[in-house]
Amino acid sequence: MHHRIRNGVPSRDLGPLGWSKPWSDDAGGACVEAKRLGDGRVALRQSTDPDGPALVFTSREMTTFLAGVKAGDADFLI
Repeated sequence: MHHRIRNGVPSRDLGPLGWSKPWSDDAGGACVEAKRLGDGRVALRQSTDPDGPALVFTSREMTTFLAGVKAGDADFLI
C-alpha cells in the first residue's frame, strides 16, 4: 500500500487510527492533524475534513520544515 500513498491521497485511505492534533486554532476547532506512516513519512490533514486530501511528507522534508519554522523562516505567515 505504501506505493499508493502520495500527496492528495484521501485521508480515509490512510485509516482512522493514529491521527493526532498537535496544532489547533482558537476559532472553531479547525486543527491540523498529523499521522506517522509505517514507512516514516508524515501525513497532514484538516480536522474539519477528515475524508479530504492528505499532504504526505518524507521525514527529511518534515525535519527541514520544522527547523525552518523554529528558525523563524515562516514568521511572515503570521
